[in-house]
Amino acid sequence: MEEIIKTNQLQKKFGKFQALTDVTFSVKAGEVTGFIGPNGAGKSTTIRILLGIIKRSAGQAKIFGKDVWKDSLDIHKRISYVPGDVSLWGNLSGGEIIDLFMKLHGSGNKQKRESLVKRFELDPKKKAKNYSKGNRQKVGLIAALSVDSDLYIFDEPTSGLDPLKGAIFQEEVQKIKDAGKTILLSSHSLNEVEHLADKIAIIRQGEIVESGSLDELRHLTRPTVTLVTEKDVAKMSEVSGIHNFQQTDNQAVFSVENKYLDEVLLEASKLGVKKFEAVPPTLEDFFMRHYKG
Repeated sequence: MEEIIKTNQLQKKFGKFQALTDVTFSVKAGEVTGFIGPNGAGKSTTIRILLGIIKRSAGQAKIFGKDVWKDSLDIHKRISYVPGDVSLWGNLSGGEIIDLFMKLHGSGNKQKRESLVKRFELDPKKKAKNYSKGNRQKVGLIAALSVDSDLYIFDEPTSGLDPLKGAIFQEEVQKIKDAGKTILLSSHSLNEVEHLADKIAIIRQGEIVESGSLDELRHLTRPTVTLVTEKDVAKMSEVSGIHNFQQTDNQAVFSVENKYLDEVLLEASKLGVKKFEAVPPTLEDFFMRHYKG
């Protein structure tokens, strides 16, 4: 598959501060990639470099095979972008701004625009200076989703939206995903990323520390097991591969390395199993474990 976004050892310095030290990842055509990390990890700096807003200090960054700095104008014709805090012209109405964004892009679907205005419950006649943060986000999202782009870049797009509108955003992203479009989604909502993303890239202190599909990354983590036995469950704490063992009467909750699951099942069967429940880790589990580690 064609690589739509490709960065290699991307670096950025602001004076003496090293914001990015090694950002290396790729996004292939038709993929939704979740770009996650805590505040200050370098997500927005990376995205601003990809958009040609700021210049990298070292490394490579390409979109559609073109240099993001030298060829930014050509690249922008094929992308839609929504930042985490949309700035608008205060004396224009929301509807006027959406129409302007669509005109600047060079393509747009008026029927789609009207549908999104209704779905997001935006008052398009209201002046932008009177909008809340959530309504400013709606203007940016409606404008971005109303045009046909090859790449959509969302940087904390649901910031300020209530959960119902956040769910509508997820539904709309699913539609453009189903249409084979490529999406880079930076979000604080791990549930949002888990729901939409084909793969994730985790950035920490200006460096990509893990990337891959959710299934691939979950192989690096441990499922959580809830076990209830007829005999004393305490004996399970001695089995290889078990971590974070907690016991209440004859119930135990623990995590287990995948390669030891057979041994865990064998030892549990000797104690008379009344309940055995194994839950795979969520993206949040993986993320928190990675950062605590």
